[in-house]
Amino acid sequence: MRSATLTRATSETDITVEIDLDGTGSYDNQTGIGFFDHMLDQLARHALIDMKIRAKGDLHIDDHHTVEDTGIAIGQALAQALGDKKGIRRYGACLLPMDDALIRCALDLSGRPFLIWNVSMPTAKIGTFDTELVREFFQALSTHGGITLHIDMLHGFNSHHIAEAAFKSVARALREAVETDARKSDAIPSTKGTL
Repeated sequence: MRSATLTRATSETDITVEIDLDGTGSYDNQTGIGFFDHMLDQLARHALIDMKIRAKGDLHIDDHHTVEDTGIAIGQALAQALGDKKGIRRYGACLLPMDDALIRCALDLSGRPFLIWNVSMPTAKIGTFDTELVREFFQALSTHGGITLHIDMLHGFNSHHIAEAAFKSVARALREAVETDARKSDAIPSTKGTL
């Protein structure tokens, strides 16, 4: 079973993440942050990863800790569900259009976290959501999931479209990378023999 349940509890947040890499993209995400829930739903749906998240955070301060810690927890759950990464495709990429926005994502489940973020949000807020938190989420996901993650905005002028296209693009690339390679389902996808 390529699934994981992970709980992260700090003085700022209490988060439980359940994922199944071989799911259908079903989701049930409740973080207390409406726009963020919408983005997490997109991540699950387009990655075909079943995802259930329950997060309680210090939202009376702001959304930062909840968003970042959710990224940490999803990254750790993803790494746990992948195990030794035997049989996965490892790499994924997606060029995703959403109206005015065009986002390119390429990623490697290498175990070597690195984020390249070439995305500029035209506004500081999407509703009440701080747009700078989109990068914070992907930084946490990359770091704690051991993912080399490149996200580039080629076009865009609507912050909502840009953020949503980023989540969808990462999701589609992740879907490709975690899939089992039928031609090498018994091997680690590295000449080193480990990831």
